[in-house]
Amino acid sequence: MMSACRHVVLVPSYNSGPLLLETVVGVLRAWPDVIVVIDGSTDGSDATLASLLPGNPGLEIVRRVRNGGKGSAVLAGALRASARGFTHVLTMDADGQHPPEAIRGFIERSRAHPGAMILGAPVFGADAPVVRVWGRKIANGLARLKTAGAVRDCLFGFRVYPLADLLAVMRPSRFMKGFDFDPELAVRLCWRGVPAINVPTVVHYLSRAEGGISHFRYGRDNLRLGFMYLHLGGTWVWRSVRSHHGMPPRSF
Repeated sequence: MMSACRHVVLVPSYNSGPLLLETVVGVLRAWPDVIVVIDGSTDGSDATLASLLPGNPGLEIVRRVRNGGKGSAVLAGALRASARGFTHVLTMDADGQHPPEAIRGFIERSRAHPGAMILGAPVFGADAPVVRVWGRKIANGLARLKTAGAVRDCLFGFRVYPLADLLAVMRPSRFMKGFDFDPELAVRLCWRGVPAINVPTVVHYLSRAEGGISHFRYGRDNLRLGFMYLHLGGTWVWRSVRSHHGMPPRSF
């Protein structure tokens, strides 16, 4: 079972600037198979990746004409990974927050537990914005409630997913297109019966002087997250009612 596992690192990117090349170089040092999804970028950052293609046969660049959101980009990359015969994807951001040096350790855990999702649980430094830290405490409390404590951090995107389960949850969904996909996917995979293994992981927030960039918009994206928790909460209540009456829960 372990030898049959094939892992690929999936990096969605939208206008990531110089950090994209730096991130992909770091990933290739840790793992040879990488899919970068350029989600309608207009800053030319993807052009810098051409220099990496010679000598890295496991690197593939998928380009989307229009920006569709992080979840849409991950789904596009996951479909490509499935077509290439991979069984698991490790997702990570292109903005330098996630540590490439942790990739191999996450994949080793996944190989030991191929049916589980390996979730990064962020360890924040002094550089972490206070509003981000407190905002995710609320989100994580809701996710823990809906998963009986299985998911320690629902927003951190450094994760390994069993690919077949990811596609089974994301492909039929009308949601999970933007930043809201990370928490919803983790919760729905738990409902599907996929075990969660939480691994403490250092996260580094880069300053603007270091090239740090974020496309998260507090008003727009917090509203989107609020709507996600609302419709996810409705499903959770319905599942609880069905379970109470002896009916098998549904993961819709």
